[in-house]
Amino acid sequence: MGKISVKPKQGEMQLSKIKKAMGEDCACFVLISCSAPSSDGKMNVEMNYEGDESLAAFLVENAAQVFDDRLLQRESK
Repeated sequence: MGKISVKPKQGEMQLSKIKKAMGEDCACFVLISCSAPSSDGKMNVEMNYEGDESLAAFLVENAAQVFDDRLLQRESK
């Protein structure tokens, strides 16, 4: 599996642009990105967030549950 790094301070300029685009009501967001796989199938994964760390963790956990539910629905068809 790829390397996962958490960099809440890296790329502050891009993150501030994203936060501005999200609007004033945005309390927190999480951005997860990855590189294209290398020839051996590895990819670099990065996660950036803005806002409260506990809220960011809550968002990620709930997003994972949404994806899990969707996969179960597809598999049950």
